[in-house]
Amino acid sequence: MLSCKELKWLLLSGLLFVSIMVIPVTSMARVNVDINIALPPLIQLAAPPVVVAIPETDVYADPDLDVDIFFYNGWWWRPWQGRWYRSRDYRSGWVHYRRTPSFYNGLPSGWRSSYKTHRHKDREWNYQRVSHDDLQRNWRDWKKTKYWHKQQKREEDNSRKSHSHKDHGKGDRD
Repeated sequence: MLSCKELKWLLLSGLLFVSIMVIPVTSMARVNVDINIALPPLIQLAAPPVVVAIPETDVYADPDLDVDIFFYNGWWWRPWQGRWYRSRDYRSGWVHYRRTPSFYNGLPSGWRSSYKTHRHKDREWNYQRVSHDDLQRNWRDWKKTKYWHKQQKREEDNSRKSHSHKDHGKGDRD
């Protein structure tokens, strides 16, 4: 027969053995869920994109590409198969973005048509093409100083002045 002391030692040894065996097994149990989201195909461009500032926004786009690719706040953005992707480099590094980017809902509808007709909201739109290098160098300052908003306002003011001078001149000839 075992003494009380031996029985306690056997019981404690057994508990120690069980805890050594069980605890590591439960801590090693993991849940692993893989969700594979296909990345968009790479955009093959002969040269870096040349963009325009979309009116009334801080968003840039290359209207001559047959895919939507936007530049906003230091990121390149593109929708593909119902999802959004972004990258710091338009050539690679695209990662899935879980929601629609904040800028997208503020884009004027039909901005590509406006680009083709040089008109935005029934006003002349004399956009400037911006090289990739200029965009990378200046987008922060342009955003901070509202450069493109001011540029558009200057063009509207100049257009109004030009039209008022033409209208005034017509009256003088009659």
